[in-house]
Amino acid sequence: MTHHDPEFLQRGHRTLPASTNWPVPDPSHHQSPEGDVPLAYTEQKEWDEHYAGGQGFRQLGDSERALLAEHVPAPAEDGRALDVGCGVGDLAVHLASMGYMVDAVDWSQSALARAHGDHESGVRWLCLDIEQGDLEPLHEDGYDLITLRLMYAFLSDRTRVMHELGRRLREGGAIVVITPLAANTPADRRNIALNEDEISLLTSGWEQVQRFDADELAMVLLRGPRQGQAEVAEKERPTAHAVTGACAVVTDGSGRVLLGRSTSTMWELPGGRTDSSEPFEQTAVRELAEEAGLIADPADAHLLTMLWDDNHGVSRLTAVVRLNAFSGTLTCREAAKFSRWEWHPLHTLAHLDRIFAPSASALDAVWPGIIPGLPPVRAYPHAINHPRVDGEPAEAVRLRQEMTAAVISGGWAPSKEAREALRTVQRHRFTPESPLTTAYDDNLAVITRRDEDGQATSSVSAAWLQADMIESLHLEEGMTVCEVGSGGYNAELLAHVVGPAGQVVSVDIDPYVVKRTRRFTAEAGSGRVTALLGDGGLGAPGHVPDGGFDGCIITHNCWDIAPAWREQLAEDRHLVLPLEIHGYTRAITFQKHGNVLHARKFTFCGFVRDLGTGYRTTPVAKLRGGELQLRFEDGEPADVSGIDDALRGTRYELPTGVTVAGNESFETLQLYLATTLPGFCRLALERAKDTGIAAVPRGADAPAVLGDGSLAYLTHVLVNDADTSEERRSEFIAHAYGPDGTLLAEELAAAVRFWNLHVRGHGYPQLAVYPAGTNVREMSEGLVLDKQHSRLVFDWDAEKL
Repeated sequence: MTHHDPEFLQRGHRTLPASTNWPVPDPSHHQSPEGDVPLAYTEQKEWDEHYAGGQGFRQLGDSERALLAEHVPAPAEDGRALDVGCGVGDLAVHLASMGYMVDAVDWSQSALARAHGDHESGVRWLCLDIEQGDLEPLHEDGYDLITLRLMYAFLSDRTRVMHELGRRLREGGAIVVITPLAANTPADRRNIALNEDEISLLTSGWEQVQRFDADELAMVLLRGPRQGQAEVAEKERPTAHAVTGACAVVTDGSGRVLLGRSTSTMWELPGGRTDSSEPFEQTAVRELAEEAGLIADPADAHLLTMLWDDNHGVSRLTAVVRLNAFSGTLTCREAAKFSRWEWHPLHTLAHLDRIFAPSASALDAVWPGIIPGLPPVRAYPHAINHPRVDGEPAEAVRLRQEMTAAVISGGWAPSKEAREALRTVQRHRFTPESPLTTAYDDNLAVITRRDEDGQATSSVSAAWLQADMIESLHLEEGMTVCEVGSGGYNAELLAHVVGPAGQVVSVDIDPYVVKRTRRFTAEAGSGRVTALLGDGGLGAPGHVPDGGFDGCIITHNCWDIAPAWREQLAEDRHLVLPLEIHGYTRAITFQKHGNVLHARKFTFCGFVRDLGTGYRTTPVAKLRGGELQLRFEDGEPADVSGIDDALRGTRYELPTGVTVAGNESFETLQLYLATTLPGFCRLALERAKDTGIAAVPRGADAPAVLGDGSLAYLTHVLVNDADTSEERRSEFIAHAYGPDGTLLAEELAAAVRFWNLHVRGHGYPQLAVYPAGTNVREMSEGLVLDKQHSRLVFDWDAEKL
């Protein structure tokens, strides 16, 4: 029996219409790979009526059962499977009989009603649109097996769905796709089947691929989703001496970008060569209609930039046109050029198999950094600000509300304005290369740029920290704020807080970061953020309002406080910055009174380093051939002669008797030791080998004090293990080497005990910052730490804490 046999769709007790099989996800974007021929069912209502009328589908065959048993048996424990497009549930029930715990998904209520009524199984039936719905109901720990039987061909955005399902596989898990083959399927039912090119695209993103015949169906087994770098591809050399064209960048209501799978087996944006004197915007609109069936008004097409490159010796000029509105139904209208069109989430673009080079460069022009490692092109930006382009998936809305709730519950966003900003500003659109779950992790800083050594140079900070720093500015409607260190998201939070009459000026020294900020605030911003290229240590000269900025926020680590930040700040207003004090970073809120900055709040934090004139290389003294380092974060290196010899001697240990719980912060102890102990430095273990140095974690460091040929440092060791962090206790231990090691250890231990009695639980010290050169008689009492531009005075008087 062949697929041409009418019985192909009649096995079982009910007969299917000739061109239908399984529920069709996302009918609104359905397209035909054979011109404008529509699918039989394009609406969810039609599938509901289909199943409600008692119709069914081809039943699970013995060959399929045998292959499933052989190649994807259920794990011995906690095996979990997801059946996508489950229909009336035969496969889902079979997977349950194999020993899997099964989630069965379909978007047809009538199909699920029949499945639930016909089977007493333990299967969890879920009504869910696998393409356009929020997948939050799926099991959060993932699946060992995911099946798509007789439904993959009906997916509009196949690449995206498979990427998302692959992300939900457990280690060693598999996806099984069961499908008819186009070669054996009648032409009028072609849309239910896959041809060899489509199967090749299906398997291209996987480490392990197996294919089997199952009663004239193809069973494709996929393992190991591949997250490789997209290949930038070219076509044959053009015949002309130069080529000029335009490409259309258009996104759907979920913020996904449209790409076509060309017959050259690569992904491309809609676009083509210009006709005669046709404007570039008109070319993009025309090509979008001719190739994909979507209609746009030239008034909604905006020329962003011109890209020039060379293809096999032929100059190529590409106009990048951003469209912010369209209508119509997605249709594959030029079958000789494209096999299908799909909407792609931005964070998946870097992992596609092949992208046409001009399309890749155009995508990077709209979302800089979205596809890393592109060949260089020359860009000539067009001076235009296009309207904001809206669109985000339901999952992003849910995750943003969950992130906001977590920030609020942590006490970081007490004001109505900050809360509304967190709920409103679309964080994921400022980290387009990241999955939504990464973008909306409230405790995670998202790295957006690294240097050649892999060190982070730009990031979107954790949401709780951004909220805390913004709250510390005490902003009001209509104020103007200076931000040093750009990225876009934090600036838009500020813009939301200061409202329609307010302004935010954001400065960064990195042209790439400024370009990203301008693009992302144009795409998803308020229109109230001005991004400037410049050294943030100079503030924003030429943009300072009369009387100064109403607030200034620095979003990179600062070894010192630049004079411009104080000078450009209005009287009594606030400056918030992550200040390094002997290498310990705290986001400190200062209030300006004349030339003096008074600390009002400290928050434990960490940021990327300053890349401007405020950048400082930490002086380091290497010990024991580089296995150890003494870091002098403030001041010049001290004399370390004799320390290597001392480290060969006996280590002295002195318990302090001071303990902390497993979840207890001792952040004030760090600053207390750093600002009160003479000879303070930090001991770091660099190499992954046993040095004999006690309890200094590799990659971390310990507070230390240096004496004449002697060294003491502080660690903490577990002294009481317990089931809960509240009950677990660790004790601070002073260690020492050298002839004066005992005295240094006692000095260190005494400081810890003083902190325990007089500082612990009372907060941070009083801190005032004066301009460099200020006479000590003009400063408040306390311990002075001198930096290049400022003098910091710390007062640890317990009565003032």
